[in-house]
Amino acid sequence: MRLKVHGFGSGDRLAVLVHGGMSSAGTWHRVVPRLTALGYRVLAPDLRGHGESPHADSYTPEEFAADLVESLPAGAEVALGHSLGGLALSLAVADLRPARAVYSDPAWKLTGNPMASGIADFARTCKSMTAADIRRMNPRWAASDVEAELRGFAAFDADGVRLPLRDRVPAEPVVPSLVQAADPSPLVSPALAEDLRGRGFEVRVVPDTGHCVHRDDLEGFLESLEGWI
Repeated sequence: MRLKVHGFGSGDRLAVLVHGGMSSAGTWHRVVPRLTALGYRVLAPDLRGHGESPHADSYTPEEFAADLVESLPAGAEVALGHSLGGLALSLAVADLRPARAVYSDPAWKLTGNPMASGIADFARTCKSMTAADIRRMNPRWAASDVEAELRGFAAFDADGVRLPLRDRVPAEPVVPSLVQAADPSPLVSPALAEDLRGRGFEVRVVPDTGHCVHRDDLEGFLESLEGWI
C-alpha cells in the first residue's frame, strides 16, 4: 500500500519518523521543527488505517513494514519508529537501510503484556474520548499534543491495532540501533533492556516518562538522541 507521507524541510540529510498505533504523523509536530533546524528533511508517513492513509482489510506487522518499504526512500540518515511504528520499522529496516535506527518504546515483546492484551478494547473506547479525557490520562502533554491525539483517534481504523500477541524481538541490529525506553516502560522491561544490550542494541532510558516519550518530555526525548540525530 502507498501511504500518505508528510514532508517537512529541505535539508541535505533525511530523517524518517514512524508513529505508533492509534496515532498519525501529527504526533511528531513538535519534533519536526527541531529536526529541520538541525538540517534534516523529514518524512513522516501515516501507517495503513491511520491518519490520511487508506484503511485496509488486513493489518499485520509485515504489512505495516511492507508499506514503509513501498512508500519511503532507502538510505535515510536516521529512521525513528515509536511503539507499533518501531515494530514496523524493525521489520523494514533491512530494505530501508537507514544509516541509524531509533526504536522508541517499541512493541516487540507482547506476550503476557497487559497493555498489548487490552489494546483492542482501548482502541474502541478512545473513539469517544474528549480532549479532557486525553488530558487526564496524559497531564504532561502540551495542548497541541492533545489535539493531535484527538485527530488521530478520529481517523484511525480500530481494527488496525489488533496485532497477534507474538514476540518479535530482533535477533540483532541490522544497522546501528538505539532503543529508547520510557520510565517505567509498559513495553521495554529492565530485563528486556538488558537482553537487547546483549544483542548489540544501545539502550537509553528517559527518566519519568510514559510510553509516548516525545510527548511527555520533548527535551528529554531529544537529549536521549544525542549522537543519533
